[in-house]
Amino acid sequence: MSLKDRYLAALDFSSYVQSVEENKQLWHAIYERAAISPEILEEARMIPGTWHLLVISADWCGDAVNSIPVLARLAEEVPGFELRVLSVEENPDLMDTHLTNGKSRSVPVVLLLDDDFKEHGWWGPRPRPLQRWVLEEGLSLPSAERYKRVRRYYARDRGRTMLRELFSLMAPTAQG
Repeated sequence: MSLKDRYLAALDFSSYVQSVEENKQLWHAIYERAAISPEILEEARMIPGTWHLLVISADWCGDAVNSIPVLARLAEEVPGFELRVLSVEENPDLMDTHLTNGKSRSVPVVLLLDDDFKEHGWWGPRPRPLQRWVLEEGLSLPSAERYKRVRRYYARDRGRTMLRELFSLMAPTAQG
């Protein structure tokens, strides 16, 4: 199945959230609080073209629940961005072509597709500073403590780092 076909078959964010079985209240709460700063909106609106953001996600994933609602807000507020969500469980072949460090099925993964649904890169599973902390220090902590610190990072960052990392992946394409 082509990326275009997968994108068109994927759920929009609202439908995805209605379908989640785990953390449904958390998905709703983070989405309700998600707000994109004016400067990030300005950056996004300066990126030419239409971007189809195809997310591979799982409702149980803490990184997904903290990232994807912010991305959904961006797509609502910037006409050049459209978002759809696929389940990792139903798309293992696509997930296997976007492994973290070439070996881990970590979600979320955001595929950046242009007007023609050609992939121009992908992002995931979490912002680089947080990923570095998880790998260097976080994995040595008990999971409850690690997740508490991860949630604190997301609450303070409010999606800014993720969005800027995504924009940087779009920039080379947008410039030429």
